[in-house]
Amino acid sequence: MGEEPDEPAVAPFKRRRFLASAAVAAGAPTAVAGPAQAAASQADVTAADVAATEAAAAQAPAQTAAGLGSVARLMAVPEDSRGVAWLRSALQVAVGLELATIPPYLCGWWSVKDQRSEVARMIRRIVGDEMYHLGIVCNLLVAVGGRPQIKAAAPVYPGPLPGGVRAGVTVYLSGLTRPFVRDVMMAIEAPEVSLARSVQSPTVGEFYEGMIGAFRAVRPDLATRGQVTQHIDTDELRPVRSLDDVEHAIEIIREQGEGTESSPTDSFSDDRPAHYYAFGEIYHGRELRETDDGWRYVGPPVPFPDVRPMAPVPVGGWRNTSAHVGGLLFRFDAMYSTVLDSLDAAWAGGGHRTLGAGIRTMRGLEKPAVELMETLVPGGRGTYGPQFRALRRPRR
Repeated sequence: MGEEPDEPAVAPFKRRRFLASAAVAAGAPTAVAGPAQAAASQADVTAADVAATEAAAAQAPAQTAAGLGSVARLMAVPEDSRGVAWLRSALQVAVGLELATIPPYLCGWWSVKDQRSEVARMIRRIVGDEMYHLGIVCNLLVAVGGRPQIKAAAPVYPGPLPGGVRAGVTVYLSGLTRPFVRDVMMAIEAPEVSLARSVQSPTVGEFYEGMIGAFRAVRPDLATRGQVTQHIDTDELRPVRSLDDVEHAIEIIREQGEGTESSPTDSFSDDRPAHYYAFGEIYHGRELRETDDGWRYVGPPVPFPDVRPMAPVPVGGWRNTSAHVGGLLFRFDAMYSTVLDSLDAAWAGGGHRTLGAGIRTMRGLEKPAVELMETLVPGGRGTYGPQFRALRRPRR
């Protein structure tokens, strides 16, 4: 894995053609390895954990094929038949996609020992952006009369991305390693890379562009009641009130992740690298610079940080743990579930206070996560880490 594709991707949008060429010129990896390769590269897990992650990798294609339907079916609907119901379905898929990025990025961030390091600051900024993106799609869904189902969309790791996108990519949870940066972080954010080598699997960019097209065609009334206003890290989440607001909001998601057609470092407010290129700097160990031959990672060094060696979470989660580890895992999952419940409640009328409470609880996840990352897995040199399991409330 990690090779360039056999054929260049066909770019449906001019901006994305630039990004694809910039990625290739920068030597960016485009194919993706599963968790088995990551486990082998870390050499810090037990034999049982390696077997489990290998099983996850083996299952990934079947899982992805089985889950291909949601995005592929949505994109197969003729453009003139994409109404408000189509928009609601598409935006709910987007909720799952944006949510799925946050746990792996958090694991990478928390595993860095020096939180003042350049790499830690880069990942922390990206986590904040992803929370902001989740808020954007939730506001868009409420605007067209839907209600975000956030907890129900929480994925299980390791596994494919929601909606059947990026076929072949297995998202797993691990401490920060170069293979993890390449195979998960960069794979999620990669610009103009087909989600599969098949016309049946559209790209993320095509998916979001399809949403913009549907908004333009339908021009639905946009309800502001139930949308949430909130400061999320350095961004301000605001209600969408017009078609211009919709287009601007979706472009924020695309460009913070991938850059603009003029530069991978352009954004709406500053010159920080877009997510894909920031992860590329971590992977290559150099800042991205424009040269006579295009964009390349030839700038000042980006030192890879000292990290806690969290082993990849195996399929099915950690097994046969001590009472102490089991207690930490349950405590973390209970807090994570509270975060998801708060997010659901925020867009069900709870508003910014409920969202703020969820964000504060989310900050508290770091303590049990770090304690897990500092607890050795018996028989191996790696450590435990959070599983991000959403606990379901018992039925009354």
